[in-house]
Amino acid sequence: MSRQRREEMQDKRDMLRVLISLLVSAGFLFILPVAGPGKAHAAGRQLRLTEAVRLALQNNYEIKAFENSLAAGKEDIGIARSPLLPKIAFEERFMRTDNPTYAFMAKLNQGRFASSDFAVTSLNNPKAINDFQTSLSFEQLLFSRSASLGLKMAKKEYSAQGEDYAGKKEEVAVKVIRTYFSVMTAKEYRDSAEKALADSKEHLRIAELRYKSGLGLYSDTLRASTTVTGSEQKLVSAGKNLNVARKALGLLLGTDEAVDVAGEQMEIPLMNIDYYNKASLSRKDIRSMEARNENAKNSIRFAESAYLPSIGIGGAYQMNDHSAPGSEGESWQVAAFLRWNLFDGTKREHERAKAKFRAAESEEGLKGLKQAISFKVYEAYLGVGEAKKNAELAAAALRTAEEGRRLVKVRYENSLSPIIDLLDAQVSLDHARAGLVARENEYRTAIADLSYESGTILKDLKIEE
Repeated sequence: MSRQRREEMQDKRDMLRVLISLLVSAGFLFILPVAGPGKAHAAGRQLRLTEAVRLALQNNYEIKAFENSLAAGKEDIGIARSPLLPKIAFEERFMRTDNPTYAFMAKLNQGRFASSDFAVTSLNNPKAINDFQTSLSFEQLLFSRSASLGLKMAKKEYSAQGEDYAGKKEEVAVKVIRTYFSVMTAKEYRDSAEKALADSKEHLRIAELRYKSGLGLYSDTLRASTTVTGSEQKLVSAGKNLNVARKALGLLLGTDEAVDVAGEQMEIPLMNIDYYNKASLSRKDIRSMEARNENAKNSIRFAESAYLPSIGIGGAYQMNDHSAPGSEGESWQVAAFLRWNLFDGTKREHERAKAKFRAAESEEGLKGLKQAISFKVYEAYLGVGEAKKNAELAAAALRTAEEGRRLVKVRYENSLSPIIDLLDAQVSLDHARAGLVARENEYRTAIADLSYESGTILKDLKIEE
């Protein structure tokens, strides 16, 4: 090959290298606007795990909505109590009639009845008469089995709703913990991506030095440049994922702002299996279903109460006037009553049978729930052991990958290995770093899930006793 030809090829290589350098620089500048917001958020509000959970319990919209639902449920107690309280009514009524019976009665009530009103003509064909009737009446139940049971069932249902509310708090807490750990993972992924980018740039620098010194191939610099671009793309994605995770954490905490994590060590202790099994027997959903199961049994008694009478007293004070609301005549009455529904077309029989089936359904559902929870606790406990072992293996894999990359790098620098071996070793190292981050997050999440399944998550975080 002639010298002129070699110089032309060298000029082309130099131009291509300049173009690649410009593309790399452009890619690096492109990443700044994306990675910038993540670092800006990192410098903002940072929370420890327990702080984040406490804020969520105060400000989370799901919990606030449930608080209103619980308050509405409490009003059902007052509604159920109302039949047992006195009923007082005021009524103002106007009537004009020439009906003989009503005309006779109206004059008597007004205190205007005279001896002339006994005339047969007046009795049979009275003149039209006005009657303004003002009355104040009351009624008080003294015995009503159905009303008493209704109040008892309303209180028990409110108790069940209180357990549901406590369960909702635990549900939100575990969501916060998972999202908190996802932010930590996203930060670690970003850090790993930054390390991978720094490593790939170092590989490019070595390849360029070897090429300039005549010891390496130009194709090595191209491959290294491609690796740098790929690392930059991964860093862009890692920065985006971190910002999304921070925003998601803020959403759970009831704020529109992105929230960062303080990055402290694990705050949820790992206990033995007996601790979780014993605690799971008092899970909020079990206690809620136990209360509703008791209510299902009460519903049988409620259906049977329809066979019993209700007893009460009542009375009224009444004023009558023929010209305007007033007191030409006044009267009062006091009464006691017994109401007994003797036959209602077998409605009570069917309601009682239905209540028995519902109670049996609730009983079986409660047994199934307890067994399902026992299984979930067992599964979650084994999941913690699995996640811990995987994290340990991932850490060992990372150490191996780091040492392998170091050895291949030394061999490449001494012209004993091609650059493809170095790039492959770097890919293995990147995967090992990402794998360790994922396994550590799975271990943290597994412990949180175990605490949630056993119903001890707020206790383990020392948020509740």
